[in-house]
Amino acid sequence: MDLTAVLLYAQAIQGQAIRVNNQGDIAPDSSQPVTIPRPEHSISRASISSAALKVLYGLKEAGYQSFLVGGGVRDLLLGREPKDFDVTTDATPEEIRRLFRSCRLIGRRFRLAHVRFGREVIEVATFRARHDEQSDEDNDSAHSEEGRILRDNVFGSLEEDAWRRDFTINALYYDIKDFSVVDYVGGLEDLRAGTLKLIGDPEQRYREDPVRMLRAVRFAAKLGFRVHPDTETPMQELGVLLEDIPSARLFEEVLKLFLGGCALSTFELLRHYDLFQYLFPMTDEVLSHEEEGFPITFVARALENTDTRLAEGKPVTPAFLYAALLWEPVRLRTQELIDQGASALEAAQIAGNEITVAQVQATSLPKRFSFPMREIWLLQQRLEKRRGKAPYRMLEHPRFRAAYDFLLLRAEVGEAPRELAEWWTDFQQLNPVEQAKKVEPAPTRKRRRRRKKKPASSSDD
Repeated sequence: MDLTAVLLYAQAIQGQAIRVNNQGDIAPDSSQPVTIPRPEHSISRASISSAALKVLYGLKEAGYQSFLVGGGVRDLLLGREPKDFDVTTDATPEEIRRLFRSCRLIGRRFRLAHVRFGREVIEVATFRARHDEQSDEDNDSAHSEEGRILRDNVFGSLEEDAWRRDFTINALYYDIKDFSVVDYVGGLEDLRAGTLKLIGDPEQRYREDPVRMLRAVRFAAKLGFRVHPDTETPMQELGVLLEDIPSARLFEEVLKLFLGGCALSTFELLRHYDLFQYLFPMTDEVLSHEEEGFPITFVARALENTDTRLAEGKPVTPAFLYAALLWEPVRLRTQELIDQGASALEAAQIAGNEITVAQVQATSLPKRFSFPMREIWLLQQRLEKRRGKAPYRMLEHPRFRAAYDFLLLRAEVGEAPRELAEWWTDFQQLNPVEQAKKVEPAPTRKRRRRRKKKPASSSDD
């Protein structure tokens, strides 16, 4: 049974009023949840990880309510393989910890339980209620002046938990008690329509947590969904709120945005909603101009390559991702310094350092990624040296492969000579004898003949 049929069936058996809007979309009466019994939906326990099932059943057997929630339910209903499984319950974090020996509690702003089974971690959250249902005194302490949530540990019921979640398609619950799917907010309807919609007033929800704008882009790109007009309208005006988000949190969001297999479409949506500028301000500025009458295409090509590599099961490191996203401002700054009289090597080093320092003001970049990122940039110059022992030393460099892949991308968009990229492609595949034939000898330096010192003339005292 498809999602449309499921929705109609659930409304019929519960006696709910069916409301049809101007576009003919079906919207359930929000006063009662839609409950889909097990025979009428596609979620099977065989598709849920054994670790998640242990947590769900452990909570149930201890007398607590226990639901699979969020992206796991959404993806299972769409026929996708979930990346992870989250559980929600009426048990408090301390009660969850008492139930599972492998549990540890994390977070201050949002108290969570992590239950570990081997290498898999199941995140368990207690039902939350919205802060605006509490006293004014609680609201003052829980929100910033801009409306951002500072604390979110007000526990509530299942229905309250559903209404405080961000998007309707992420507020679907799979009940381990009877294997039904529960929907309080019209998420099944939006899942069927391919629509991404915020729960509640979009402006208020973005002010509570501006990162929701980035999540909207990520889900729209990942699922191929259309962002509802009410959800997308405030984005361009409220994007500036991202400047108040800690740079470390934005770094984590960047990895989710661009290492999820939909980097190119994510990038295009971020620029469409004017959000990319808050993540990579220098790159956004460069991309707003054409170069010699042509748009700069390196970033888009690099992100397309990222998607291809991930689809083929190949790794993409944050160092390489950031090297690509920041390359254009580095390249232009390097040329400025050369024009001012700096040597090519000195200019590249200074430009790399300047751009890195400036970028961490927007998104943090741990040194374990920033160091190899700068090496990738600097090695672009060393790849130009093809005489003597230089190519052999380059092959032995631990960052050679990353630098070579970077060179290929530059050559594809015309930023580096295609002949240079082809030379390195051939060179690394040749045997030592053939390599020696391909390498030009290093220029010989004429040795200056040292003048013989004249013997000091002896003089009589």
